[in-house]
Amino acid sequence: MILKEKIEAQLPDWRERVEKLVEEHGDVKVGDVTISQIYGGMRGVKALVTDISYVDPQEGIRFRGHTVPDTLEKLPKPAQDATAWVGGLYYLLLVGEIPTKEQALAVEEEWKARSTIPEHVFKVLKAMPRETHPMMLFSQAVLSLQPASLFAKRYHEGMVKEEYWEPMLEDSLNLTAKLPTIAAYIYSLKYKDGKFTPLDPNLDWGANFAHMMGIETEEYKNLSRLYFILHSDHESGNASAHATHLAASTLSDIYYAFSAGLNSLAGPLHGLANQECLRWLMGIYDKFGGVPSREQVEQYAWDTLDSGQVIPGYGHAVLRRPDPRFTAQFEFAKEHMPNDEIFQIAKLVYEVVPPVLQEQGKAKNPWANVDAISGTLQNHYGLKEIDFYTVMFGVGRALGVTANAVWARALGQPIERPKSITTAMLEEITERVKLP
Repeated sequence: MILKEKIEAQLPDWRERVEKLVEEHGDVKVGDVTISQIYGGMRGVKALVTDISYVDPQEGIRFRGHTVPDTLEKLPKPAQDATAWVGGLYYLLLVGEIPTKEQALAVEEEWKARSTIPEHVFKVLKAMPRETHPMMLFSQAVLSLQPASLFAKRYHEGMVKEEYWEPMLEDSLNLTAKLPTIAAYIYSLKYKDGKFTPLDPNLDWGANFAHMMGIETEEYKNLSRLYFILHSDHESGNASAHATHLAASTLSDIYYAFSAGLNSLAGPLHGLANQECLRWLMGIYDKFGGVPSREQVEQYAWDTLDSGQVIPGYGHAVLRRPDPRFTAQFEFAKEHMPNDEIFQIAKLVYEVVPPVLQEQGKAKNPWANVDAISGTLQNHYGLKEIDFYTVMFGVGRALGVTANAVWARALGQPIERPKSITTAMLEEITERVKLP
């Protein structure tokens, strides 16, 4: 398998590099932690290592060092005007190199060979109450795949620590191969009375999702590839990635670990943000009976802020400029759906809201993030069931967290176990600081 061969060739140098850092420089301080960070959800605390992606404050997410525009330009594509194969992105995340067309297609073929879903998974989903949230169904489906874990099997049979990454890679390929089908099946079960379009073996991973969703246009196939690439990874500190990493650090297999990540993604402060963005835009549409004037959007924004709410989709913990993931989707919308009224409102909001937030003075970053536009595009192509959007987010996020999990095993990263202290201890520290 090409991915295993490429990773295997890199491992000796990587292991030596990490061991040298720990052995020779283990006492070097990377940063200080403040009380506000401790009580503020550890925001900004430098305590994780990942080489899969990094969020640059000025350039946005970098996949293995490549910016979003660079990644989208350089990855191999099915055609000149098409979006890149998602298999090429997965190769980049796992191997660290831009793949050739043949290498990208080799990953796509691996996925096709592993895409069959055990019948019991469908039975589990059908047995759930009809009102079950799509994210609950998605997490349950992932857990129901766990009996097939090769890592769990080989661990209990006994294997040396240096081999842990190999079955983790196998499990990750088996899991990611099945996710588009599982997601589309959940959609059919929830919203289409179970009328499901099966996978087409002639289509790639991203295009197959569009096909199984019943949207056969080339535009939506390209959008699906784009969506999954843009949502694939965002460092290891975001909630879904961190939850996956934490669970996997116990030597749980990827099925247990990714289910934990999905459960974190389901929270309103994380993966559900894309829903809130579309709801806010639809609220503008409903209030004004269509596309409003610039002045009306500005007043609506101020009314939102004055009521104590935030404007969803604007602001980012790290970025200090518009999110390149937003920009990539925004450009797609300008090309393919310029007359869509919700997009026209999103475009007005993009022009109006940053100055409003700057005037208010509370937002460090007033610019649009990825969630500000993603729901608008899905809505245009007929996916109006906003509860499903986070499932799609989860399909994409699997690419990054599984790549991180494979490398965490390959480099022998230990169980994560931070130390807690009491409030009284913190108070004692502050008193010592006050002393002359």
